[in-house]
Parts: sequence; structure tokens; C-alpha cells
Amino acid sequence: MRAYVLLTTRPGTSEEVVSAIKAARNIKGVVQADSVYGRFDAVVVIEAEDLETISKTLYKVIEKMPNIVHTETLLTVF
Repeated sequence: MRAYVLLTTRPGTSEEVVSAIKAARNIKGVVQADSVYGRFDAVVVIEAEDLETISKTLYKVIEKMPNIVHTETLLTVF
């Protein structure tokens, strides 16, 4: 499975959030993190074997990071 996690961050912190995600070696399954322009501030791509692993990564690690205000997750199956 692949999840595209769209992040809304506190104003002016998107680069800081993306850098922290890229630097954190303990975030299982994160394959890409980028700042973007538009409605959302950043996109994180998570790949895992099952939804449970994606959920743990999202709820226990990414959403608890400072400066993240909101997430929206898009799931694909490949």
C-alpha cells in the first residue's frame, strides 16, 4: 500500500517539518517528503505492507510532530 499524506503546517514551518521528517530515521515506511505550493504545505509518501503499519506511522509519529496542524491521507493499493 501507498499513502500520500497531505500536511498543513503552522505558517512558515513547512520546510522545517519536511526537514525533520527526512532527517528522522525512525519513521518507518516514509519514502519521500516534499514541500508543495497550494492548499497543502507538504506531501509525505509512506509505503507499507498493510494499513496498520501506515496508521502507526501516521498517528504515532507524523501527527505528533510539532507544527503539523492537519493531515489528509490518500490511500492507494499497488
